[in-house]
This record gives sequence, C-alpha cells and structure tokens, in this order.
Amino acid sequence: MPKVVFIERDGNHKEVEAPVGLSLLEIAHRNDVDIEGACEGSLACSTCHVIVEDKWFKRLEEPSEDEEDMLDLAFDLQRTSRLGCQIVMTEELDGLIVRLPGDTRNMLLE
Repeated sequence: MPKVVFIERDGNHKEVEAPVGLSLLEIAHRNDVDIEGACEGSLACSTCHVIVEDKWFKRLEEPSEDEEDMLDLAFDLQRTSRLGCQIVMTEELDGLIVRLPGDTRNMLLE
C-alpha cells in the first residue's frame, strides 16, 4: 500500500499508509494527523491546507479554480500549497511528503 509522510507542526515526521482513492484529508483523519478540514472536504474552507514538498508538487494534477480561490484564504500560503481534500492518493504518489502550515484560518468561525 502507498505511504504518505506528514510533517507535523512540531517537525515530527509521521509516515502512514495511504489507501488509493482517499484524499489526504481523509488519510490524515484516519491517522490522527492534526488537519482540521472544517468543511469536510466540500471545498468551502482552507483548513486542510498542506504544503507539498517540491519534487512531489510537479506530480500532482493542476488545482481547480475553486481550489485556488480557497487557497487564497489559507494562512502561510506557499508556492506548493494545496488543499488536502483535493489531493487524491494514487500508486504514483507513494512516498508523498507534505508539511502542515504553522497555523490555519477557519473562515467559518470568523
């Protein structure tokens, strides 16, 4: 089974099994990784923001316009930022490395 590495806010590397077809948000929730996902993957917030390691970023499909709009609201936006709910695991992404940003912004609570 493919694996993904989450670099948590404290710098800890957490390597977990990543079933094909699940989003990074779903994988994170199954493995107690601290990603909120306030909208439950409906592309209505940016609380599942992750920063993809450079070498992996090029392998991902292009973000949709809706994802780009939500990313504009994300805290600590980087060139390789994506929403975890929009990255769906494939065999080709085995070993994917993503870092959690220093904080999140939940627009639903503001």
